[in-house]
Amino acid sequence: MPLQLKSINLSQVKPEKGKTGAWQAIFVSPSRGKSKNYTYSVIEAEGNLHQGVFAGLEEDFAVGRGPAALFDIAAIKFDSDQVFDTAAKQSADYMKKNPDKPMSYVLERTNRFPDLAWRVIWGESVGSSDYSIYVDASTGKFLEKMH
Repeated sequence: MPLQLKSINLSQVKPEKGKTGAWQAIFVSPSRGKSKNYTYSVIEAEGNLHQGVFAGLEEDFAVGRGPAALFDIAAIKFDSDQVFDTAAKQSADYMKKNPDKPMSYVLERTNRFPDLAWRVIWGESVGSSDYSIYVDASTGKFLEKMH
């Protein structure tokens, strides 16, 4: 079952409206207590990114560890490019003031919202970002701004 999907910005690939050069997905087998990272990249790049789909090593995993929860992949009704449109509409003033700030995307289910949500982040990381928004992955509706 999927646990998280997040974009990876690559300096060699210009991101476009919800699209990026690489993605990382974490899948979990609750019955086996194992997780596995997969990456997809359009090019060979730093950070052990290989062109195409690449499986990482299997790791031990305890269900309930961390803030994110497993989700049903069928809950994803809105993809990152559609989420970008919602984010841009809700964040027009911020984007106008910060036109060159990188954007990234995280898809996960947390206890912050009852359903699966995309977090659109402006900045290099969640920790260093001064602005992000949440969009429901099933309905495409804006959920919340974070400052």
